[in-house]
Amino acid sequence: MKPRHIVPNDSERILPTDRYILSTTDLAGRITSVNDLFVEYSGYTEPELVGQQHNIVRHPDMPRAVFQLLWDAVAEGEQFMGYVKNLCKDGSFYWVFAHVSPITDARGQITGYRSVRRHARPEAIARVRVLYAEMLAAEKAAGPRDAITAGLRVLSAHLAAEGQSYEAMVAAL
Repeated sequence: MKPRHIVPNDSERILPTDRYILSTTDLAGRITSVNDLFVEYSGYTEPELVGQQHNIVRHPDMPRAVFQLLWDAVAEGEQFMGYVKNLCKDGSFYWVFAHVSPITDARGQITGYRSVRRHARPEAIARVRVLYAEMLAAEKAAGPRDAITAGLRVLSAHLAAEGQSYEAMVAAL
């Protein structure tokens, strides 16, 4: 269960450029494994993480629509790459460039998901922070039932104005 008592603060942690946060989840998004860097940066112990929904580290500044894109991609057997702001147990945060891919068995059936997160460049964060704030504002204005649709609408308008796909935007950052 995602802790509801954590109050986000302005303390940012910067992921090293030469290390990666790794985790795996089952099909429902429950964490099945983590590496030491995930434990270190999240502030949770491995036993506190394993078995929990991966959204245990979801920062409230993240638009729901971004996670909809992620889950839509991996459920179809595709990879997802994007920028994510994560919330630590102590309320601090850290940005990552996330690469999420399906894990398949010998028959090609998806059995879970692997996430590799690395250092996010400050220039990319600066651009994505503005976009995410617009998406989040639209989601909040739309209310819970229509939030994801509203966030995706803002993202689609941004991408159309730039003349690019989400994947191209992320790659260009």
